[in-house]
Amino acid sequence: MFRAPMVLQRLEARRRRRVAVQGAAAAAASNTGRASRNEKARRLKIEIRTRVNGRAMAAAVKPNQTLLEWLRDDLHLKGSVEGCGVGVCGSCTVLVDGRPVSSCLMLATNVEERQVTTIEGLAPGDELDPVQQAFLENQAFQCGYCTPGMIMATKALLNSNPRPTEEEVRDYLSGNICRCGTYKEVLAAVKGLAEKS
Repeated sequence: MFRAPMVLQRLEARRRRRVAVQGAAAAAASNTGRASRNEKARRLKIEIRTRVNGRAMAAAVKPNQTLLEWLRDDLHLKGSVEGCGVGVCGSCTVLVDGRPVSSCLMLATNVEERQVTTIEGLAPGDELDPVQQAFLENQAFQCGYCTPGMIMATKALLNSNPRPTEEEVRDYLSGNICRCGTYKEVLAAVKGLAEKS
């Protein structure tokens, strides 16, 4: 399930892009005054209307802002985390219209008129969602970094296929990497949920 060389190559490529973008941004910033930067930042935002965790909202987002950055930085929903930044680890998985997406790759502007569900919006009130409860009962986590993404991917799997085989579960969750190695416990949690349905 782990593709270390590809992940490392993509991380290095992303790091280089960030350094190049930061260098270009620093050069541009030194040529303009503070007032013009603020004016430009206001003009560069795009208005969107969407639903996040069942709540309708209108927001102004930067054209290059990822869904993950918007959720974490602007909405303060910290459950989804960036692991690799290139869409291969699954730790940033959220549901968009019920389908799992890597929020580190999707632009925030792409959720216009769509429903976004994060780990924070999965459970109503104080009760855990059945997937969260199954992960807890099977201790399908260790450090917890990948857990929100793993739970969201499992939720999408069970919504589309309530009784998956072990092979289907392995295939569906292959995009979610757990560095602690809790795959056996995750499979047990999904198996228990499938048996209950």
